[in-house]
Amino acid sequence: MKPMKSKVSITLDEDVIERIREFAEADDRSFSQYINLVLKEHVTSKSDSNTEKK
Repeated sequence: MKPMKSKVSITLDEDVIERIREFAEADDRSFSQYINLVLKEHVTSKSDSNTEKK
């Protein structure tokens, strides 16, 4: 079963949007799939580094 996803609305700088679009296309992903992937990796790395500090 796929995990539940929620729709959100965020405001990003135009240059950031363009770079994400380029990265997503190069990775053969949609814009939202790529953002989800990058955020998931970031959250995981932050969680891992916080665990190491304790």
